[in-house]
Amino acid sequence: MIDEYTDPVAVCNVNDLQECEMKPFEFNENTKVLVVKQRDQIKAIGNKCTHYGAPLHTGVLGDGRVRCPWHGACFSIDTGDIEDFPGLDSLPCYKVDVQPDGQVMVRAKRKDLEKARRLKDMVKRDPANQECYVIVGGGPAGAVCAETLRQEGFTGRIVMICKETHLPYDRVKLTKAANTQIETIQFRKPEFYEEYGIETLMGVSATNMNCEEKTLNLSNQTSLKYDKIFIATGCTASKPPIRGSDLKGVMVVREYDDVLEINKLIKPEANLVCLGSSFIALEAAQAWTKKVKSTTLISRTEYPLMASFGPLIGERVLRLFRDQGVNCVMDSGITEIIGNSDNQVTEVVLKDGTKLPCDILIMGTGSKFNTEFLKGSGLPLNANGSIDTDLYLKTLVDDVYVGGDIANAPVYSYNQERVAIGHYQLAQYHGRLAALNMVGKSPEELRSVPFFFTMLFGKGFRYSGYGAYSDVVIEGDLENLKFVAYFIDEQDKVVGVASCGRDPIVAQFAELQSQGKSLYRKDLQEDASDPVAWTKKLKVLGKCI
Repeated sequence: MIDEYTDPVAVCNVNDLQECEMKPFEFNENTKVLVVKQRDQIKAIGNKCTHYGAPLHTGVLGDGRVRCPWHGACFSIDTGDIEDFPGLDSLPCYKVDVQPDGQVMVRAKRKDLEKARRLKDMVKRDPANQECYVIVGGGPAGAVCAETLRQEGFTGRIVMICKETHLPYDRVKLTKAANTQIETIQFRKPEFYEEYGIETLMGVSATNMNCEEKTLNLSNQTSLKYDKIFIATGCTASKPPIRGSDLKGVMVVREYDDVLEINKLIKPEANLVCLGSSFIALEAAQAWTKKVKSTTLISRTEYPLMASFGPLIGERVLRLFRDQGVNCVMDSGITEIIGNSDNQVTEVVLKDGTKLPCDILIMGTGSKFNTEFLKGSGLPLNANGSIDTDLYLKTLVDDVYVGGDIANAPVYSYNQERVAIGHYQLAQYHGRLAALNMVGKSPEELRSVPFFFTMLFGKGFRYSGYGAYSDVVIEGDLENLKFVAYFIDEQDKVVGVASCGRDPIVAQFAELQSQGKSLYRKDLQEDASDPVAWTKKLKVLGKCI
């Protein structure tokens, strides 16, 4: 029988690493391992983040885990298991033996050498287990919840209800790579869900629910009886009440089919207009601008991203877009959308009466929670449609859990105050945590640290944190988009950090928040020769960063 593991390979000496240090070493010509020294123990895991392949040795070493420098995913250094997101898969974990002479010998599972990611062990459906867990929503939260239930040993029936006709996919890529085919962005293939007995109802939505009877009625005229339910129905992109918003060619971008429809309209002679200054509107403009005759971004604010990043960064982003040929009309808005006899949009009218030619209008102006079906269910809804949860993502109704965009849930880095945050990373984390608590082996509390990212004309912007700010301190070179921005509240606390071209600084701030620590204005001013000296403090406090 062939050994599951390879022969030992000497990758380094124990003295090659300082305490609380990680380095990549070559295992063979095709594989590098990340060797970590922490608390005088040596661990070895994969070196490529399973999300988008970032080299983890350039990331952040926390207490027992490593955090991706690009998007903040976290992996255990003991097991390689993914603990925070984005991403789905875990890292390979290698056997380590330190020789008397200090040589670090590593053995790898042969199957782990074939790819840089690992699927956690999962149980399969046991027909003898009659329990039924229902997941409403086929987005990032629902997909992770389904997998985690099987990883945690739940063998009962799992039914995932997906409003779209596609299996769960990486929605982030819709406006970052507009020509992406659905097969390349789906989290898993159909065979995966079949193998692990996860039922997927495609093109089906929930119509109403009865918490007392534990029943859920569906749009396909069927109903489900559940033992526990996880609701993660997300949001629907909304159009503002502008005359003509129902014309053909007036689009939103939320789902894969939206992108398909937009791509049908995109032509070299077309005039594209994007309404809004949110990340969605900006990403849409940059995704299609090279494929049309003209692109115009229309915003009611003076600069894009004003609410998120403030005027200084907003002004620089504005120039980035104008440098790329995007016509930006700020401090404006659309008062009317004009169409032809075929009800196809042809023009938009601005606040000052100016008319612009328009063949495609993409609205990135907001969204609403998909919780209408819960009215009268017995589950309390907030006025805006969100749903309150506790630290375990449980609602006020027994056996009902909520996650993702619709969850008004405690945020650890925001003093565990409840907030509804529409971040992809947070939705995946909610899915994992809800599943852990549904299985109920040992309750696990939310320790949410929001992390957001976007790519605009090849420039990667990261942000971690949450909260109202009264001042922005920018360190670095904003002009050349190599900067760090600290968002500071009235108590001089740093509530958020953004960066461009300065990884892993935002991941470092995220890790600091996850350890329950805070950053203040005075911490940024202590060492004038090193504006990021604050990142070194955690070593002194016994944790690594």
